[in-house]
Amino acid sequence: MKNVNWKAEVEKRKESLIKDTQGLLQIRSVLEEDKAADLAPFGPGIEKALHFMLELGAAQGMQTKNVDGYAAHIELGDGEELIGILGHLDVVPEGDGWTVDPFGGVVRDGKIFARGAIDDKGPTMAAFYGMKIIKELGLPLSKRVRLILGTDEESLWRCVDHYFKHEEMPSSGFAPDADFPIIHAEKGMLNISLKLKSSAVNGEQANMLTAFSSGQRFNMVPDLAEAVIIASDELADRYQRFLDSRQLTGSSSKADGEITLRLHGKSAHGSTPESGVNAGVLLAEFLSGENLDAQGQLYTDFVAEHLRSVSGKELGIQAEDDVSGILTVNPGVFNYSVKTEGSIGLNIRYPVKHSGEIVLGSLEKLAVDKGFSLEVEKHTQPHFVDENHELVQTLKKVYEEQTGQPGKPIAIGGGTYARSLEAGVAFGALFPGREDVAHQKDEYMFLDDLFSAAAIYAQAIYELAK
Repeated sequence: MKNVNWKAEVEKRKESLIKDTQGLLQIRSVLEEDKAADLAPFGPGIEKALHFMLELGAAQGMQTKNVDGYAAHIELGDGEELIGILGHLDVVPEGDGWTVDPFGGVVRDGKIFARGAIDDKGPTMAAFYGMKIIKELGLPLSKRVRLILGTDEESLWRCVDHYFKHEEMPSSGFAPDADFPIIHAEKGMLNISLKLKSSAVNGEQANMLTAFSSGQRFNMVPDLAEAVIIASDELADRYQRFLDSRQLTGSSSKADGEITLRLHGKSAHGSTPESGVNAGVLLAEFLSGENLDAQGQLYTDFVAEHLRSVSGKELGIQAEDDVSGILTVNPGVFNYSVKTEGSIGLNIRYPVKHSGEIVLGSLEKLAVDKGFSLEVEKHTQPHFVDENHELVQTLKKVYEEQTGQPGKPIAIGGGTYARSLEAGVAFGALFPGREDVAHQKDEYMFLDDLFSAAAIYAQAIYELAK
């Protein structure tokens, strides 16, 4: 069958594709390490999502394997060479402000809404349906195709680390977890914790910052911040004027002699922090001008002075190259208590031609100068595949045939499982011109894009493995 109409094959299966996607989206597969168990190292929700996909694969007569609950795979075809498709089933926490059930899989206005709709359950299901179509059509393959299902992509990638210690490394492949047409360059990533230890010297002040918190993940722009201050009532009035002057949304309340301030921002993916409104940074900016106690002042001053922009300029780490663009900084997690220590979690994406060691050197010097210590939570090197590589050229051909649009490879600040492979690229499923709503409230994927992605993946899998 050389002239398969891939779009028509998806059309025949679109109702079941929607149903299966909804079923996967309705599972709250958020990291819950406090509920870890044997074969469920990241919690019961993630385990449930893994079993859901394995059952779909087994029902198609494909080979399946669960690798200790860290990851799993669904395999199709025969041959010595292995092609990998790497998707992930874990999702970031839902956050606030949804207008629909974040785990309802609601279909409305031609879209399917849920946390994970575009990152990465919808695209992963589209890739599975690409394999399903090839299987049901009985198309011959000379290579094996393996859909590898990760479960800790949004945190520390312990899933693929464990998986590839025990399982075969594909010769090449793609991750359906970014943008079309093709991502052949991914920036280096650093997760940094800056820690301010509790100070014994903390004189009496009119305004005492007792607590400050914002954000849940390094790779999410915080959309809510909260601070607790022992202060006079006038602070609440000044705060309201600050909100009004910046056209921000927030509130204040008083109880037991303490004022609680809240500020609402806008969440976004950590790879595009400029798309969000960082609630933590903004609340710290206000507090920095309030003559706080020594420790609280040190903490909020650092945020206000050095985290104002996403370029890293105020941190002294600004960088840019001609392949992947500028370095970006997302201050993703803020935690402060007057009784313990304060911390700031930074997610830094640096250009593929730049050095992470240079970034770390500059940051460590600044941190020490400002009274902080620095701890590297995670460092992932940049990833780059030449656009003349056979893998890139094959996917380029498929994309152009399916869409009629140019398939020129691009670079992103996001990090995908593609960098787990020596020859791996990210391939969809966000189409050019579509808003990137990953990690945002009311995350969605257009149904037409889900169908188009499934057709593209079906042809891509066939072209890579026929």
